[in-house]
Amino acid sequence: MSSDRLKVTGMVLLAQPVGDYDKRLVILTRDRGRITAFARGARRQNSAMMAPSNPFCFGEFELYEGRNSYTAVKASIQNYFRELVQDPLLVGYGSYFLEIANYYTRENLDGTEMLKLLYQSLRALLKESIDNNLIRRIFEMKAMVIDGEYPVMTGKKGYDDSTIYALSYIASSPVEHLYTFKVTEKVLKEMGEIIDAFMKKHVDREFYSLEILKIMES
Repeated sequence: MSSDRLKVTGMVLLAQPVGDYDKRLVILTRDRGRITAFARGARRQNSAMMAPSNPFCFGEFELYEGRNSYTAVKASIQNYFRELVQDPLLVGYGSYFLEIANYYTRENLDGTEMLKLLYQSLRALLKESIDNNLIRRIFEMKAMVIDGEYPVMTGKKGYDDSTIYALSYIASSPVEHLYTFKVTEKVLKEMGEIIDAFMKKHVDREFYSLEILKIMES
C-alpha cells in the first residue's frame, strides 16, 4: 500500500458491510472512474467514516491505494442528499440512477460526465417542478450517450416531432442544461418507448432497483 494519500472527488454508488465493522464502497470518481474502497471501522459509532460511507454521499475522499483496491481514511462530504434519502420514492429513483452509473462506468476511465449527470439528476429529483419520470428518461438517455450509444431515429415513423426533438436535445446538451424543460404526457410516453426498446437491445442485465421502483409506483 502506498504511503501517500490520494484525494478524489466522487459519489458513493454502493456500500456493503464487510466483517464486523468495515464497509466496502464503490465510488464513482472524476479522474479514476469507478473504484472500490474499503472503509475500515466505518460501522463503529465513533468512526469518522460512518456518515460518508453511504450511498449518495458526494464529496472529496482521501484514500490509500492498494494493489487491487483502495482504503478510504477520510472524507469531506459536500452533499449527503439527506432530503432525498428521507423520501422512499426518491430513494427508489436515486438508487436506480446509482445502479445505472455503476453499470456504465469502469476503473481508470474518466468519470467526470457520468458523475456530473448523476449529481445534477439527484438534485433535480428534489425539485417538485420536474416530473420524476421525465428525470428518469433524461438520465437514461444521457447515460447511454455518455457511454457512446444513441438511439437511431432515422426511419422511425409515428412519433411526434417533439419527441424526436427532446431526445436530440438531451443527447447534444450539456448536463447543466438538461433539467430545464417539460414535455406533454404523449411525448414522455413516446420517449419511454424509444429508450426502453434501445436499452432492452443493448443492456445485458436487469436493474433490480428499477423493479423495486415499478412496484413502489404501481
